[in-house]
Amino acid sequence: MDMSDGMTMGGAPADGSALNATGFELSNMTQAADYLGEILDDSVFQIDGNAAARHFWYGVCAVIGIAAFFNFAQKTTMFFRLRAAASNKARPASPSNPLTISLATITAIGREASYSQFIPDNAIAAKYFKIPPLGTVMLLVLHLVWVIILEFANNNVPGAQHFTSLGVRASWLAVAQVPLLVLLAGKNSPLGLVSGISYERLNVVHRWTSRILLFLVTLHVIFLHLAWNASDLGPLEYSTDSCIPTGWGAYAMLLWMNISTCAPVRNFSYEFFVIQHIATFFGFIIAVMMHLPDTALYSRVYIYIPIALYMIDRIIRTGRYAWNNIRTPTATLTVLEGGVTRVCVESKAVKKWNPGSHVLLSIPQLGIGQSHPATIASTPSSHDGKLVFLLKAHKGFTGRLLYAAENSPASNSPWNARIDGPYGNTVDYAAFDTVLLISGSTGTTYTLPILLDIATRAQSTLLPVQRIVFVWIIKNTSWTSWIADELASAAEKLDAVGIELTVRIHVTCDNNFTTGDNNAEANCCACDKSLGPCCCISVDADTDDDEITSIDEKGTKISAKPKVTSASSITSGTRSSILPCAIFQSGRPDFHPLLGELLVKAEGETGIAVCGPLGLSSNVRTTVAKCSNDRAVHKGTGAQGIFLHAEGFGW
Repeated sequence: MDMSDGMTMGGAPADGSALNATGFELSNMTQAADYLGEILDDSVFQIDGNAAARHFWYGVCAVIGIAAFFNFAQKTTMFFRLRAAASNKARPASPSNPLTISLATITAIGREASYSQFIPDNAIAAKYFKIPPLGTVMLLVLHLVWVIILEFANNNVPGAQHFTSLGVRASWLAVAQVPLLVLLAGKNSPLGLVSGISYERLNVVHRWTSRILLFLVTLHVIFLHLAWNASDLGPLEYSTDSCIPTGWGAYAMLLWMNISTCAPVRNFSYEFFVIQHIATFFGFIIAVMMHLPDTALYSRVYIYIPIALYMIDRIIRTGRYAWNNIRTPTATLTVLEGGVTRVCVESKAVKKWNPGSHVLLSIPQLGIGQSHPATIASTPSSHDGKLVFLLKAHKGFTGRLLYAAENSPASNSPWNARIDGPYGNTVDYAAFDTVLLISGSTGTTYTLPILLDIATRAQSTLLPVQRIVFVWIIKNTSWTSWIADELASAAEKLDAVGIELTVRIHVTCDNNFTTGDNNAEANCCACDKSLGPCCCISVDADTDDDEITSIDEKGTKISAKPKVTSASSITSGTRSSILPCAIFQSGRPDFHPLLGELLVKAEGETGIAVCGPLGLSSNVRTTVAKCSNDRAVHKGTGAQGIFLHAEGFGW
């Protein structure tokens, strides 16, 4: 701009006063266009916006650095625990010097503040609106507060350019979200590598980052419209600026991406969701590239980076997928009790995975281009190296899978399968003093391989693990057949090396629940049948609802809460010939006394893994946080640390 025209960069008068319409005849189209150009002159605002975008990434890098530090510290701690145990040192899972004690104290405080998770009391709200754990909520609030501070701090330009300054700053902060959005979405993201957090656990942050992006873009739209319309120049802007159509196109696609990620829409058809989500994202990127003005071409670096990240992720994923499936894996299907299908996949390429890992499993004959997340219920050293999955039949892929298993020939000829992965779990539970494994229904596919891994490794080396408690919550005693052989084998191996194992089976909705012996006395079902039929009659096995609602003969709505049992000790209950190594109990477990008894015995850190419906994991999370606070873990009381990892059914 020619500085001799009486104006400075940014459109303000040369004397430093605020820009206003003085000297412009806005009824004259030429002068109105000149004044609009002065309002939209963002020469200085682009510099400030670029600085705000950089500062946003300084904050992101700081958070990533903290996560990387604690991830490295945890892995280092695990390594030295295993080495100390192998050398037969006492209490290898307990911090032993000022540095490790200080780190354990900081970690305990962070866990107490972040583990709790709350779910709405209303069943419908709980189904569709899932509140993340408190730690994730705090991180998301920090993210939102950070961008709001960067948006409004030192950004109070007086005069007609006030809203232009706010709108330009919002656009820079919005475009700066896009690389983070892709980093949080990639299955092979470097963010997951340095933080130790797998992609599916980062997905909730990915979704909320997209919502913050939508919030910033909305601010950008509102502020610029306020800038134009303050002088009734909106129609002129719409008729002369080519950025308007591309801007609305990008906004529409971003809005749809956020709507489609909401649970009711996303879960309606997950396969369709994935396809349209990727297609819409490409459309969004193209629209943004076309929308960015010539005065801010350097802002496109925030688009080039995510494009490169996405391409790298796809190349890695495609290469691994090709390697996994170049020699086609084969799958055999077996129908189990409770509408569950056991899928055994023999793969010549996938021979190593961590306990608790999952893959994206596809059987082309049951749906071309469709894959289903499935946790591997086996370990590389069990089941002859096969990948074993237990999939509960619902609609879609799992329903077709059960139908195929029920109607396949007696010879059970193998099916061609495709495997993408493995992905997931990096925690080594063999490095804890005490291990508590909790699962509901098919959630045992996460906890079982952890148990099998520890049992196998304990045969050849000394481990820090002193005791393991395996808690499995099921609706029917017949479901124990899913993993009965594996539990018996693990119990035998652990007993041989002196590791204490307690297997607790909690049966919640079995009308015929007995000890397993023909002459044994039947136990009561966990439901209060004075209020209506057994809750297992009409409720899905994986329901999150704590309260079961049914209708009596008169049409009156009645509610029955399943009984929560509080055992006098971990070993109390009923033995059964169904599974001799297990203790059976009717009703859901009360985790507070169970965890309290374990923590009293622990001579080192306790590792807890839980997998099941949201209600189960939320209950365990809140209980762990309360126990840690009540016992003043690592705060001079001698109480040892508690680590918790919660895995869920949903995505």
